[in-house]
Amino acid sequence: MAAKMTIGLVKSAVVTFSDVVGERSNQISRAMREPQRQRKILLVIVCIAMLLDNMLYMVIVPIIPNYLETIRTYKLVYVTSPSNGTNGSLLNSTQRPVLERNPNANEDIQIGVLFASKAILQLLSNPLTGTFIDRVGYDIPLLIGLTIMFFSTLTFAFGESYAMLFIARSMQGLGSAFADTSGIAMIADKYTEESERSTALGIALAFISFGSLVAPPFGGILYQFAGKRVPFLVLSLVSLLDGILLLMVITPFTNRTRQNMPQGTPIYKLMIDPYIAVVAGALTTCNIPLAFLEPTISKWMKKTMNASEWQMGLTWLPAFFPHILGVYITVKLAAKYPNYQWFYGALGLVIIGASSCTVPACRNFEELIIPLCALCFGIALVDTALLPTLAFLVDMRYVSVYGSVYAIADISYSVAYALGPILAGQIVHTLGFVQLNLGMGLVNILYAPTLLFLRNVCQMKPSLSERNVLLEEGPRGLYDTIIMEERKAAKKTHGSSAGNLSMSAVLDNSDIEDASE
Repeated sequence: MAAKMTIGLVKSAVVTFSDVVGERSNQISRAMREPQRQRKILLVIVCIAMLLDNMLYMVIVPIIPNYLETIRTYKLVYVTSPSNGTNGSLLNSTQRPVLERNPNANEDIQIGVLFASKAILQLLSNPLTGTFIDRVGYDIPLLIGLTIMFFSTLTFAFGESYAMLFIARSMQGLGSAFADTSGIAMIADKYTEESERSTALGIALAFISFGSLVAPPFGGILYQFAGKRVPFLVLSLVSLLDGILLLMVITPFTNRTRQNMPQGTPIYKLMIDPYIAVVAGALTTCNIPLAFLEPTISKWMKKTMNASEWQMGLTWLPAFFPHILGVYITVKLAAKYPNYQWFYGALGLVIIGASSCTVPACRNFEELIIPLCALCFGIALVDTALLPTLAFLVDMRYVSVYGSVYAIADISYSVAYALGPILAGQIVHTLGFVQLNLGMGLVNILYAPTLLFLRNVCQMKPSLSERNVLLEEGPRGLYDTIIMEERKAAKKTHGSSAGNLSMSAVLDNSDIEDASE
């Protein structure tokens, strides 16, 4: 009898516990799907994806050169050693077998290609992923990207040959093409107000910077003390957890009304848009110094200032703080003076150019930190000012679907980081480190005036950033559709009226004409 009562109590406790857990899970699920909370969680998910992507790009910097040395094949050679007699005279010689590593004259090229393979495949995939994102939305591509990054990172962890490492590294680029583009586009879609969008994109950029700068010491320390597999297993686990969190927030494979989704502008039309082309050129130009310095600065430091291993490993880490400062300053300025985004970008290009020209003049580690910090500060100004501008241009001139335009932004970054590992070493060998930096600095300074072309477009931001009107020609995107429905409902309830705005001037003359009430 006592046993039956105990079993009954246990069953009752299990049922009660199951009901409590189920109810609590439903409450958490409903809370996570509440619109305001959901977009904050999605921002966290995207930021983790950006952090992961940039750590994957940079984590191999301290690992691959040494690891490729360890997997080189050996050959058996016989070394002749003379044998001396008792009085020191040479009697005969003996041969002893010795294992020697096969020479690899192309090792530098192999390292450069392996570094660049991620950015190259990312560059080639972005036109397709951008179109795919425009058609299916942002959640499915983000999940696809995280899944590919998870499996490719696992492959990289267990790969034992150069061919396997190359395949895994290239697949990481494909995953990044999905995750990066859909993540940034999702932020632009969820945060529709200009000030909120700039802040959210600034937070994502901070995670990008942190991932790029912390990855080399992270990879180097774990590789030295735990082996090659551990850093990649940690990053694959982060990718898996991020994907699980994404599935908890959204339901990407539920039935959706594709007919009601707005049709995005084809990517080729966005590429030939002069305003978008100027922004894309600025994003490529500002990242060239960083992409070309990363594979060359260590050798230059060793040669000119006899830098130690820890100094070369921590070269870029202090630059993280001015990068965050640059993001913070630009977000604050953009919120207060939104029509000067073009100026913030131009100022950043000038700072980058001046910093790049100053790098070769440094003669010790302490001096080198100053221009590198200024360089990252300038990159923060350009990225934080111009990434929201891309979404604004699409809002004003096309349909408010952001997959293709941020695929163009990802292409801009990929161009710099695909060329850097391949060309930087050759340029230094042929022309010299000083000439490389002077050329990059000059290109950035000369490109800065082209951002004046955006001045008229940026003047529209104070009056159109909140899109606080009903559109005369109907909704042009997801956000406009939502606003129109809300205003129609408010008009029925409260009898309020809204003004009309003609969009033809925006499309043709880039001027705003106030419509009569």
